[in-house]
Amino acid sequence: MITFVSAGLLGLLALSIPVGIVLFLLGFGVDTFFSNFPLSRALGNMVWTASNSATLIAIPFFVLLGEILVRSGVATRTYAALDRWVSWLPGGLVHANVATATMFSATSGSSVATAATVATVAMPQAEKLGYDPKLFSGAIAAGGTLGIMIPPSINLIVYGFLTQSSIPQLFLAGLLPGLGLAVAFMAVTALICLVRPELGGTRRTFPLAAMLRALIDLVPILILFALIVGSIYRGWATPTEAAAVGVAGALLIALAFGGVSWTMLRESLLGTMKITAMIMLIVIGASFLNFTLASAGLGRELTAFLEGLGLTPLWTILVIVVLYIVLGFFIETLSLMVVTIPIIVPIVVALGYDPIWFGILMIVLIEMALITPPVGLNLYVVQGARKSGSLNEVMLGALPYVLVMLLMALALIAFPQIALFLPQALG
Repeated sequence: MITFVSAGLLGLLALSIPVGIVLFLLGFGVDTFFSNFPLSRALGNMVWTASNSATLIAIPFFVLLGEILVRSGVATRTYAALDRWVSWLPGGLVHANVATATMFSATSGSSVATAATVATVAMPQAEKLGYDPKLFSGAIAAGGTLGIMIPPSINLIVYGFLTQSSIPQLFLAGLLPGLGLAVAFMAVTALICLVRPELGGTRRTFPLAAMLRALIDLVPILILFALIVGSIYRGWATPTEAAAVGVAGALLIALAFGGVSWTMLRESLLGTMKITAMIMLIVIGASFLNFTLASAGLGRELTAFLEGLGLTPLWTILVIVVLYIVLGFFIETLSLMVVTIPIIVPIVVALGYDPIWFGILMIVLIEMALITPPVGLNLYVVQGARKSGSLNEVMLGALPYVLVMLLMALALIAFPQIALFLPQALG
């Protein structure tokens, strides 16, 4: 059954069939060939159950929040402000890419949206100032991955929904690893540019007065982040309510900066509907597939396989890590999450591991999948914003940051408190 699902998934994706449809087709295939009962008769109930959750309402709100900030021009102002503060480092403007991605990750909840935002704003600067296209674009692709780690994160919401874990606890757990990755990305960039200065372009400094004036463009984003995340942690609002408050805050920020127009609102709403429809189709399709797989006994089959290896819990986790890295080469990230979570997480919990900790470890591995070919979405998003050059340049530029993510995954395994410290201290 595992072979059938894996081969079917890769084959159907290779035909460019939408991921959500692929999941439904695989569900029908499992029902036809591996089940003694007509599982497809439960399709209507599965569709209703998978979509009838107040938690999932947060997804379109967070998508809309990011769309408003991008289309109102707030992203451009934020990038320019961070340019004044970090371009003196070795690597110059490359650090502004990571810093801007970090700030927008704290509001958008989407890696693809974050990467698209920064790429659109930053690419013209790279060509104008003579930066190495590989490192510059690779940093944008890697920085964009922070959108699913730093709260609020759509992927963490989906993980919490599927595992019945506390979303505020997941948000707390993702904060330190997310910020740690951002700092590590900048450190690696500085190290590369110290060894190869020609890759980093011109380091620029700005008068202190100009730097202080630039803070005006950063403060609203920081306030918005504090409003969303703080209201969740303090128990004043659920993630869904906080997302709605965040949309109102984003509109006020856009209005203050003069970025609100009927065109902007229409494009933001259309973009939100398209992205939300894609996410929900994947979630519902994966729920049906997971139902058929569980009913056909895949969970028992996989559990027996892992137990048959006779490995210790630590080695079992390392096998799961390798499994996610390999699957991440071929499967879109949200699909990978929703297909594997119902099967893998019970095994991890049975081994004695914390599901909150594993959720953060999984997100790091999912981040790696966003910038590893052939299906790394962020690579294609950044390449789409470039006016010249090949996709291979973006892949090579992202490679150092893939290694950083791998080290973070190993650090989380060795030191679980990196993820669990804040939930235990503030939970």
